Amino acid sequence: MTDGRTAQDEPLTGSPEPKQCNEPCPVERGMRILGGKWKASILWHLQAGPMRFNALSRELGGASKKMIAERLKEMEETGLVSRQVIATKPVAVTYELTPFGHSALGILESLHDWCVDHDV
Repeated sequence: MTDGRTAQDEPLTGSPEPKQCNEPCPVERGMRILGGKWKASILWHLQAGPMRFNALSRELGGASKKMIAERLKEMEETGLVSRQVIATKPVAVTYELTPFGHSALGILESLHDWCVDHDV
């Protein structure tokens, strides 16, 4: 180690060299968009198509309606979901994935498979 690094600085044998990551790195930027309580679950439940707010709320049994509304607003602002107001009596609101939101489903599918594979 003539460059001043120690053995502790070296990657584990067989481990790939970590990719260069400038601040904020792509993983951090992605987690800012997809991270946060309930966002991934919301995306997962919307993959089959548009859902009304109350139906989505029932699917996310442990989340309060206030929390779901906050996350949906954040996700709408980042372009993951779109919101449509249906002029019925009473007024209904549906949410669906945008193309950008659909593009995140592969990440969630990989996470799902990783959890199943490792019994997590």
